[in-house]
Amino acid sequence: MVRSFAKQHTNHSGLSLVEAIVYIAVFTILSLVVTNAIHSMYQYNAYTFAQAYQVQNARLGIQGLIRDIREMTFADDGSFPLVVMDSDRVGFYSDIDRDQSVEYVEYSYSDSTTFTKEVYNATGSPPVYNLSTPDETYTLSYYVQNNLQSTSTFMYYDADGNEVASSTGLIDVRYITAQLIINIDPIRDPGQYMLRSSAALRNVKDNL
Repeated sequence: MVRSFAKQHTNHSGLSLVEAIVYIAVFTILSLVVTNAIHSMYQYNAYTFAQAYQVQNARLGIQGLIRDIREMTFADDGSFPLVVMDSDRVGFYSDIDRDQSVEYVEYSYSDSTTFTKEVYNATGSPPVYNLSTPDETYTLSYYVQNNLQSTSTFMYYDADGNEVASSTGLIDVRYITAQLIINIDPIRDPGQYMLRSSAALRNVKDNL
């Protein structure tokens, strides 16, 4: 009895060594691309949130400045309301805390990127203002880029809307405009943000 045996062929499924190497290489490249994309997204979002936070701080600072300017008035010792009118610094008397005692206030673009507020209280009787050291100092905004953009922080106008460019016309000022350019990183998007507002000196009359 002759028994025939059929040849059995075994097909091995799977990847060859070359295919496995190619697969690993492609997977690695895709993983790096996805990882870098996620990292960039988080960096961009972090920058955007930080920029928005600084813009909000600056907005609150500008709002406080405008409120104080509107309440500008004669000092407790009789001094004229507006004292300093520089392009990056303004100083004036105002009852900023509504306590019936007038404070001297300075807002300034104090260094290359910082916007600050200093408050000086009157003391004694008759009242005296010691302007050597502020009683309170507030940092209102960081990352101000006005100097980088060659932009004035404060501008001053008379009752007719004409710009007052010299302190010799200080008593003629009836309107002040303030602007801040905010950008935490000037070389990156989303770019600078301009805040601008103005206020009239409503307690200063034209018949002085």
